[in-house]
Amino acid sequence: MAVVGGIAVPHPPIILPEIGCGEERKIETTIRAYREAARAIADMRPDTIIILSPHSVLYAEYFHISPGQTAAGNLEQFHVRGSSVEAKYDANFVSELGKLAQQEGFPAGTDGERDPLLDHGTLIPLRFLQEEGLGNVPIVRIGLSGLSVEAHYRLGELIAQTAETLGKRVAVVASGDLSHRLKEDGPYGYAPQGPEFDHLVTEALGKADFMNLMELAPAFCEQAAECGVRAFLIMAGAFNGKSLGSRLLSYEGPFGVGYGVAVFSVRGNDAAREFGKLYREKQAREKMKRDAREDAYVKLARASLEHYVNTGTVLHRPDDLPDELLKTRAGVFVSLKKRGELRGCIGTIEAMRNCIADEIIWNSVSAGTEDPRFVSVSRIELEELVYSVDVLGKVQPVESAEELDVKRFGIIVSSVGRRGLLLPNLEGVDTPRQQIEIALQKAGIGRGEPYSIEKFEVIRHQ
Repeated sequence: MAVVGGIAVPHPPIILPEIGCGEERKIETTIRAYREAARAIADMRPDTIIILSPHSVLYAEYFHISPGQTAAGNLEQFHVRGSSVEAKYDANFVSELGKLAQQEGFPAGTDGERDPLLDHGTLIPLRFLQEEGLGNVPIVRIGLSGLSVEAHYRLGELIAQTAETLGKRVAVVASGDLSHRLKEDGPYGYAPQGPEFDHLVTEALGKADFMNLMELAPAFCEQAAECGVRAFLIMAGAFNGKSLGSRLLSYEGPFGVGYGVAVFSVRGNDAAREFGKLYREKQAREKMKRDAREDAYVKLARASLEHYVNTGTVLHRPDDLPDELLKTRAGVFVSLKKRGELRGCIGTIEAMRNCIADEIIWNSVSAGTEDPRFVSVSRIELEELVYSVDVLGKVQPVESAEELDVKRFGIIVSSVGRRGLLLPNLEGVDTPRQQIEIALQKAGIGRGEPYSIEKFEVIRHQ
């Protein structure tokens, strides 16, 4: 046996009558579709149901699988008493999945349990499933993580492998709302990326086009304020290499949040739908192109951080570097991005070491391990990182914001021993005033305090 199908469903608390108090009638289409999806799961006659919830325990670099024999949850956080859901866990499945992950060195297991109560991302699907007679089917509850698209998909593959090993019929429930930015009066207001995101995701779900889900830009997902994509990706991984029947049953967003319901049934094998392999091959090709474009500055930054993360020691300066790296001194900033998002940035305003090469070596390590905004880079992240190196030019005093150009000049603001620096040509920084305000915030210089401004040009290597 193996994974036989699954559903993608939302988890709005208002869908339950004891919380909605009549408001749930505004999403009656979603409710009808939810019931149809639950009946589809019942028709699959699963031995185990996997529930993937964005609101279970979440770690940056680890997938938490809930341990134990049973679990329960209630609606008290929504000010409703006397309403609860109970479920039993498939401890055997959890154990086997954990062993498989451990054998592969994959970051998933039962460590780190913080709250055994069922979260609403699990509880709401369970309510619908139990109404269709599935109350005695054991579940496996799994949270999401801050890891890559590929890692979420791979976890789904491990779920499918576990199902085959145990000879169980397994159904997957991917619990997740879509955009929370569909309307001005919604929970997060309106953003144009919200409706666009919902259109792309519902279209992908309806067609079981999981490659399109995998290729959604993280920044775009964040702008749309979604919570379900990573759950959908784990489910997609569980269907890797399978021919699917797929139906988008409904889509609504009357409260400013997108609710989509989709059903998937496994029909057989299809090597053309091994999206994990296809995605990895595409990423490898893109990495080869990116590596080929890197100059000596960026290659040194990458080598430095990778050496430190893998060995715990600082890279010895290579002997084959260009003279410009060995015979010139300057301030250097090293920036790291992961999936288009900043992952670390540390630098020196003035030269602190013997040459630019040494500045790069040390600042690359600092960007990956000492930026206070982020946890240290782990080995599993190294292949995803994109580096840029900014070599700072001579600093010049500025008398007026009119002398600034956010695309050309970075700035340094100073006041009584505090300094804040902002590099040029940053996304989202469009005016000198914005540039100054952000630099003042970084320096901790308050409104009304006197400060001076300096500008500098950079040579950016990326």
